[in-house]
Amino acid sequence: MSAHDRNNLDQPDAVAPTLPTPAAVAEGLTLAVAATASSLLQRLNASHANDSAATAVALDDDGDEEWSDTLGLVVKVALMGFIILAAILGNLLVIVSVMRHRKLRVITNYFVVSLAFADMLVAMVAMTFNMSVQVTGRWLFGPFVCDVWNSLDVYFSTASILHLCCISVDRYYAIVMPLKYPRSMTKRVVGVMLLNTWLSPAIISFVPIFLGWYTTQEHQVFRSEHPDKCEFRVNKLYAIISSSISFWIPCTIMIFTYLAIFKEANRQEKQMHNRMGNAMMMSHGASNGDALSGGSNKALTLHEAAQSTPTKDRQISKMKREHKAAKTLGIIMGIFILCWLPFFLWYVITTLCGDACYCPDVVVALLFWIGYFNSTLNPLIYAYFNRDFREAFKNTLQCAFCSLCRRPPSDLDALDMRRPSLRFDDRTKSVYSETYLRHIDRRRSSEFGSSL
Repeated sequence: MSAHDRNNLDQPDAVAPTLPTPAAVAEGLTLAVAATASSLLQRLNASHANDSAATAVALDDDGDEEWSDTLGLVVKVALMGFIILAAILGNLLVIVSVMRHRKLRVITNYFVVSLAFADMLVAMVAMTFNMSVQVTGRWLFGPFVCDVWNSLDVYFSTASILHLCCISVDRYYAIVMPLKYPRSMTKRVVGVMLLNTWLSPAIISFVPIFLGWYTTQEHQVFRSEHPDKCEFRVNKLYAIISSSISFWIPCTIMIFTYLAIFKEANRQEKQMHNRMGNAMMMSHGASNGDALSGGSNKALTLHEAAQSTPTKDRQISKMKREHKAAKTLGIIMGIFILCWLPFFLWYVITTLCGDACYCPDVVVALLFWIGYFNSTLNPLIYAYFNRDFREAFKNTLQCAFCSLCRRPPSDLDALDMRRPSLRFDDRTKSVYSETYLRHIDRRRSSEFGSSL
């Protein structure tokens, strides 16, 4: 045996690869399963934590949204309720004040009282139903009451603007044609005008709405399938005719009449200022002449003093009141146009162009309530711009809030006499007003003599 072979025999054999034992395999599987299970549990816990956080955020968002919806609903109800209540009480105050005070019972105020009655009915009928729709989000009263509401809404809105048109015509005759006014605006003529104002709106409200002429066949089918909705969708022909009668034609008449009124009022006011300026210059010259010549112009001074009659001052004051009333009613007309013009523009444009001119429901509701708000503004305009109405309102409210009030209505003529600064302002104060105020005690005898 060689040395090499002996070395191979002395060295141990090379270690061969060994197979794992069953115990080792089982132990490895156990460790792998444990690791996998641990990983799955960690992932599940993380996923659960994420879902819980997302759910909490969603609940917070829902809570915030619900709170904001509730707050918006409360604000909406409070605002609409205030408009309705103010419109009812304000227009009722106008009616009661005219009934209580004799000085307010003039021809023009017949139209004003009728307008206040129409505005009060707008608040009681049209606004209340619209408020229920805005609060609940659906119609609660059935198809028949829906037709009634739409008819009354069109009816009272048309009646309001026709009243303003009649008022503008009345003021036109009173200022531009003062000589024809007593013969033209008699109580009988006013009664016929008011009767037509209340009857004519029914032609475009109750008749076409209850007969179904105002809308399309598709909308009729939609109404039968959705009784919980009350939408006023009209056809093109009805939109043109109704808007022309309710708004465009009367507003055109009012614009032209008030332009003529303001031109004539400015012309008369300039003439009055010129006459008074000349009278003051003549009076000043006469007084200087008397001082220098010892009374040489005394006849002229007496002649001018003779012209200082209560009738003349009363005519000047009446003309001032006519002009101020015309301006007040012009402001009422302007505010009415500003309130209702956006609505009628939307009404005509969306009807003519159809679905291409979509308008959100929020905008439509806002346009309706801007128009309704006009019924609340009219009494405020009377109280702010008209002194007679302001004094009558004050007296009526004092008696309304005093349960033991027994005093009669205030005498507005007596207020004029006690407060001459309100009747004769610095710009148009007559040179004869001081003489007139010094001779108030002889007013009745002077009026009696001038009437003869």
